[in-house]
Amino acid sequence: MHAKAKEQSDSWVLKFIKNPLGLLSFILLLLATFLALFAYVLAPDDSPNANNMHLSIAAKPPGFKVLMCVVPNLKAPEVSQWAAFLYGKPKGVLELPITQYKEVANGVEVTLLQATADGTQKRFYAFNELVPPGEKFQLDQVIKPYKFWLGTDKYGRDLLSRMLIGLRVSLSVGFIAVLISLLIGISLGAISGYFGGRTDQIIMWLINVTWSIPTLLLVIAITLALGKGFWQVFIAVGLTMWVEVARVVRGQVMSVKQRQYITAARALGYSDLRIIWRHILPNALTPVIIISAANFASAILIESGLSFLGIGAQPPIPSWGSIIKDHYAYIVLGKPYLALVPGFAIMILVMAFMLLGNTLRDVLDVKQ
Repeated sequence: MHAKAKEQSDSWVLKFIKNPLGLLSFILLLLATFLALFAYVLAPDDSPNANNMHLSIAAKPPGFKVLMCVVPNLKAPEVSQWAAFLYGKPKGVLELPITQYKEVANGVEVTLLQATADGTQKRFYAFNELVPPGEKFQLDQVIKPYKFWLGTDKYGRDLLSRMLIGLRVSLSVGFIAVLISLLIGISLGAISGYFGGRTDQIIMWLINVTWSIPTLLLVIAITLALGKGFWQVFIAVGLTMWVEVARVVRGQVMSVKQRQYITAARALGYSDLRIIWRHILPNALTPVIIISAANFASAILIESGLSFLGIGAQPPIPSWGSIIKDHYAYIVLGKPYLALVPGFAIMILVMAFMLLGNTLRDVLDVKQ
């Protein structure tokens, strides 16, 4: 029995490896997951939500370089390494874009890239202002070249950093939403399919009513009821994606419960809960795995749409949808990349999940 199960598992793995699109999508999703987990470690701007603004270098093209004068910010609060890994850490320095600098007798004089509100463009910093107490002054630690690989957004924030943190938002929404949909869908679908009768009629009525409401309108209604916010999006998207899972599980359970080993389990006096959990669901979850991949893609699209409409993740939390919303006007202003970069990122991530779902359907299909 174990040898047969191992042989089937090996055949699924071989089928998966032989599918180039499926393997590529799987590798891409692994890479995306790695980037999302270590977003604050990899992001050039590791401040919370990558929200470090430099209005003087707003909407600069990819590869833009500028000199920065780095001034210590002694008022920045200290955070633990774990908190910095999860949420970023407050900037311990003040960064000033400059055009030139000159070291003088007792400090450094810099020329700002853009004059301040009072017309001042030159600033002088004494040595004791540029280094923490007890440290030796080094010019290359104070004047640093910065490169923005994807350019800056309209507020002068590093677009690459915003995209990395936005990837974490998208994958988080997808994961939590799919988890909620599976918990609700599998539970209701299994109860409906196993017990039938009046219970099945009530659950099917609930499924049909929920299915009849357009998904986006239902998400908007739930979001408005729960309030705008990051966690509200998780719940809202998850509560609209359980219906298809429930219908599929119901059909699978109705088919599996007629088999002889289920009849034998009942004859042995096993409880209904044990029969459903131990004997029916393990043999009915293959279609659910495939649907979950598609639901993951749908959740990412819905979250991006909500953020674009302004009712998803709220600023300054970076979301790919909100980045598009902030910059779609730049498509006709000669800087289309500000909106196209997050747009292509959404397209690639969604396509990867859809290709993975198609591959899993082919690999797990026992008829092939």
